[in-house]
Amino acid sequence: MTITIDHYHSLISPWTFLGCARLREIAQRHGAKVRHRPISLARIFPQSGGVPLPKRAPQRQAYRLTELRRWSSFLDIPINLQPKYFPADEWPAAGMVIAAQESGQDAGGLDTAILRAVWIEERNIADRDTLKAIADENGFDGGALLAEADGDAIRGIYDQNSEEAMNAGVFGAPTYVLDGELFWGQDRLEFLDRALANRGGR
Repeated sequence: MTITIDHYHSLISPWTFLGCARLREIAQRHGAKVRHRPISLARIFPQSGGVPLPKRAPQRQAYRLTELRRWSSFLDIPINLQPKYFPADEWPAAGMVIAAQESGQDAGGLDTAILRAVWIEERNIADRDTLKAIADENGFDGGALLAEADGDAIRGIYDQNSEEAMNAGVFGAPTYVLDGELFWGQDRLEFLDRALANRGGR
C-alpha cells in the first residue's frame, strides 16, 4: 500500500521553498508519494486565528526575517529576504501545480521552480507569460498547464484543497499530513522523517 504525504502549501511561502528539496528526499527515501496541494491562506487564516504578514506586529515581522536568515544559512539555500514581487497573486500558479499533479506530472518540481522564481530569481509569478516561461524552462508545457488552470475543474480542486486543509486542522504553510497527523513548518520535517521510519515505509 502506497504511503501518501499531503503537502498543503502556499506558492509564495519562503518556508515552503526551504522545505521543498528535503521533502522530496525524505519521501523518496521512504518510498512515499507526495500529493502537492496548494491552498489559500486567505481562506484559512480567518478560520484559524492566523494574521497576514503585513498585519503582524513589528517584532514578529523582524523575527521572521531573522529566522529566514538562519535557515537559509543552515540549509545552504540562498534566499532573497525581501523579493521584488512579494506578495504576489498565487493564481494561476497554484492552478498550474494542481493541473500537473492531476495529470501525474512532477508537481513538486514545478512547485520548486515557481517558489525559486519568487525567492531567488526576482520573477513575478502573477504574470502569465512569466509563469509559462518558468514551466517551459523546467520541462513542462507551460501553455497547456495555464489553459488547464483556467478551467473550473482545477479551480474547484483548489477550493477543495483549502476546505480539506481546514477540516484536517491546517492553519499555516507548509503543513505535511501523514495518516492524519500534522507536521507544521519545514522545521518539522525531521519529525515527519521519523514518523515515516516508525511506520516502516521504505
